Amino acid sequence: MFGVVVFPGSNCDHDCYHVLKHVMNAPVRFIWHKEEAIPADVEAVVLPGGFSYGDYLRTGAIARFSPVMKAVERFSKEGGLVIGICNGFQILLEAGLLPGAMLRNRGLKFICKDVLLRVENASTPFTNALSAGQVIRVPIAHAEGNYFIDPAGLEELKRNGQIAFRYCNATGEAADEANPNGSLENIAGITNREGNVLGMMPHPERCAERVLGNEHGRLIFESILGHLSGAKK
Repeated sequence: MFGVVVFPGSNCDHDCYHVLKHVMNAPVRFIWHKEEAIPADVEAVVLPGGFSYGDYLRTGAIARFSPVMKAVERFSKEGGLVIGICNGFQILLEAGLLPGAMLRNRGLKFICKDVLLRVENASTPFTNALSAGQVIRVPIAHAEGNYFIDPAGLEELKRNGQIAFRYCNATGEAADEANPNGSLENIAGITNREGNVLGMMPHPERCAERVLGNEHGRLIFESILGHLSGAKK
């Protein structure tokens, strides 16, 4: 069972629900931001994209204090899977469930377009249906996706294999011209040290079915389902 958290201002919650229920044929339920516990049957939590609380103060800064986030923190510490997409990634950073911070895009403009991602670590619960070095196309839609972390933190991410995706060009090179927002070392997605929490700025739910012309995002959800299925055996 998946649980999709709904904050005031979320606008990708129904997209995630649709993909999980109608495309992946997985059981899924909504979890309201005021809930203080993750339902016992939920195995993976999705923090969707959108503009939680209008992105006042800064992205994710208010949502981080929603009652449900304490439950998400407990859930993750118990080994539950958590994926934060776009605003969900920003919330995970504010909540301290992932290291680093988000800055305004270097061009100071909202960007909405398809980008290419290189898979950096294919052994996580979120990427096991992909291959290391594989290039996939996934859309972005954000104004604050410029990931930053201090040098020591960056080295730790590299040392622990926590960088999941990097922005790249068609040949898989993490070139600066392929970096849409100025993110440090083209980082597009990271995990926590334990590997059960993923934050990514691109939107896999927006490219998970043929009618949209691209199914690369489906591989993220297939990875999660595969991991959960394997864990039950």
